[in-house]
This record gives sequence, C-alpha cells and structure tokens, in this order.
Amino acid sequence: MIHYFLVFSLCFSDYGFLQGVTSLGINYGQVANNLPQPQQVLDLLSSLKITKTRIYDTNPQVLSAFANSSVELIVTVENQMLAQLMNPQQALQWVTTRIKPYFPATKITGIAVGNEIFTDGDKTLMSYLVPAMVSIHTALVQLSLDSHIQVSTPTSLAVLAESYPPSAGTFNNEVYGTMSQVLRFLASTKSPFWINAYPYFAYNGDPNNISLDYALLSTNTGMVDPYTKLHYDNMLYAQVDAAIFAIARMGYNGIEVRVSETGWPSKGDGNEVGATIQNAAVYNRNLVRRQLKNEGTPLRPNMRLEVYLFALFNEDLKPGPTSERNYGLYQPDGTMAYNIGPYALSSNSSASVSLTSSANKVIKP
Repeated sequence: MIHYFLVFSLCFSDYGFLQGVTSLGINYGQVANNLPQPQQVLDLLSSLKITKTRIYDTNPQVLSAFANSSVELIVTVENQMLAQLMNPQQALQWVTTRIKPYFPATKITGIAVGNEIFTDGDKTLMSYLVPAMVSIHTALVQLSLDSHIQVSTPTSLAVLAESYPPSAGTFNNEVYGTMSQVLRFLASTKSPFWINAYPYFAYNGDPNNISLDYALLSTNTGMVDPYTKLHYDNMLYAQVDAAIFAIARMGYNGIEVRVSETGWPSKGDGNEVGATIQNAAVYNRNLVRRQLKNEGTPLRPNMRLEVYLFALFNEDLKPGPTSERNYGLYQPDGTMAYNIGPYALSSNSSASVSLTSSANKVIKP
C-alpha cells in the first residue's frame, strides 16, 4: 500500500522552481596538468551553447574568467574544508572571500558542500556535513545572496540500499540520521537533491543481466515497475526515481532531484566491461537527445530532469582505474575524444547544444 501512496503523492507534489527550459550542464573537472586556460574553456562552452557548468573548487581563475558570460556556475567546497566551515564565522569568511567578490558578474547559482560525503572513506565527514551546509547558507543570508545561490551536496547513488524496482528506493540505514537532516535543510531552503547517477557502474557490475541498450538510454523494451506500473525505457530515469522514492519514504515529497553527474567512460581496464568509445558516444548522444526534448522521469513526467554531464575533459591525474581518466568529451588540446553528433533546437536557443567533431581543434592556442 505504501507504494501506491508514495506514487500518488509524488506525482501531485507542488514544485515551485525550475519549471522552464534550461540547457544541459557539464562538469568541468581540473584534476590534470595539461588543461586549457579557463578563458579558452569558456570559449569552448560558448561554442557548444552550454550555459551551465560545475567546478570542484572555487578556483579564482575560473571565477574571474567566467565573469560577464552567460554560463551559470556551481562551485564546490572541498571535502577537507567541511570541518572548518562548520564554524559560522569561518563560513562567513569563506563566502565573503570565495563567493561575494565574483558575484553577480560571475553567475554563481549553487554551492556544492562536499562531494559524495555519505560514501567517502572518511566517515567523520558525515558529522560535519549538515553544520557546514547550515553555516554556509546562513552566511549567504547575511550577505543577501541566499535568493540567488542554492546550497546542496552531491550524493552517490550508492547511498541507496535498494534501487530496483524504482518504487523500492530506500536509503542505507547507516545514513538515515544525517540524510534526514540534509533533506530537512533542502526542504526548508527549497534547494534540490543532487545525485551522481551512473548506469555504467551498474552495467559493469552485472553485464550478463543488465541490457546494454537499457543502460545506454537506447531503444529497448525496458521494464515496468510492478508496484507503480510505470514503464522505464532507460536505467538513468529508473535510478533518479529510486532516489525520489527514497526521499519520499523519509517524508519529503516536494524536493526536486537533479543529476549532478552522469556519464560513460570511453576507455577502461580489461575488467571494466563496456568502457568503450562507441558506448560513451551512444550514451552521451542519447542523453543530449533526451535533454533537448525536456524529458522528465516516468514518476515526474512534467518536470524536466536537470542533468550535468560528466565530464568536459579527460583528466590525466585522476587516481583509480583507467576509466576515471576517460570520461571527457574532449581531450585537453580541444579535440573531441569522440563524436556524439550535432543537436540543436532552433526554436529555443537556451536549450541548444552543438557537440560536433572537426579536423580542427575547437580551442585555439
């Protein structure tokens, strides 16, 4: 019975923000020693007609370069900074020095407090998370920036104990206490829940039982949730709806869920099944197509799912398996890692994106 109650209440929740069309976002990671200068990156984003990006710090060079541009920017508080920013005075100083000097010339729209804190190896970070979020938001209020800049925290899909079928979505027991506080904060500040969702990881973990087309957002028969009877034709939307159900089970129906990261690696080690240029191109091509159609998930079909693609560049200094260094659409020299083709909606330039390959480098020296 709980499934029917949740799906009814979720479908008819009232959302007071992000009702219009916005463009696809992209993550601009910088764990590399060979990336182009921020101004060149801005030129690249402008050529792609991408107007939303996220960085993983508050790099002043990036913040300065992006001033007076059309690109909206989400900045990040590094995980190691959370303990310090629990202190309201430290948080005020951080916002005063890292955010205020650049706003509004640089369109900072969000602050990501940490990244994947709930699944980080350092379990003490969870105890720092909510106090740091509250202190940063309080600082924004003091500086009259809170109506312009939202505060949230990107969360790995691994925080879910159950995600299949989507209506079974449930958080892991060990995160319940802190997650409840996070959700209370997001609801009170009307901020989104950010999820890092990668169908690639699920496929790589069980390639014999998961359809590659389903993971790649390609045409397939899909699956029907036995409780909601909703049909899912791709894994990404199923993952997002699982997160929505998990949030609803904790009593929060009106929080918007956005995808802060998703992507597919173009290269991997021998045991990284599916990490190929062909699959990466198909996944990102299909993702862009769906974004340009302003699609919502089956559970929230009338609410466009906001997605940030990972990532703009391959990053040669990232640790871990080979795939970690090969999520980028572009090589550091500005050539495309692979071609996903041109897509544009001429009737709505704010929802346009053009990702085409060329013999010439997009980034000029």
